[in-house]
Amino acid sequence: MVTDMQIDLVKTVQRQKNGFTLIELLVVLSIIAMLLTVSLPNYFHGIDVAKDTMLVENLRITRETIDKFYGDTGQYPDSLEQLVEKNYLHGLPVDPITDSTTSWILEAPPAGGRGKVYNLHSGAAGNDRLGQAYLDL
Repeated sequence: MVTDMQIDLVKTVQRQKNGFTLIELLVVLSIIAMLLTVSLPNYFHGIDVAKDTMLVENLRITRETIDKFYGDTGQYPDSLEQLVEKNYLHGLPVDPITDSTTSWILEAPPAGGRGKVYNLHSGAAGNDRLGQAYLDL
């Protein structure tokens, strides 16, 4: 038979096991902090790599589209908007470094070429992760 004293003892032990001690919480928080210091730099590096890759791909596709426009019409487009109007592009390309569609630096065709957009470059300042200027991509 269980006495009232034994029941009180069991309840006291159960109450003491319900929470975490301050030391346990500090240990868990320090482990989380260590994991974050290892993973966050890799995360931000991954974002930079993705932006550089996206920029190179946007430049490649837009340059191909300009060439296709020239092949179809015999002249270069007057603006990037003309490529969208004529359904060569679904929308203006975004420069992922500047997060803008208006920061592109447009290059005019060589002498004798009709149109205004022969090539384009990123208007972002600085260099990519390999040290090459964004303007030279």
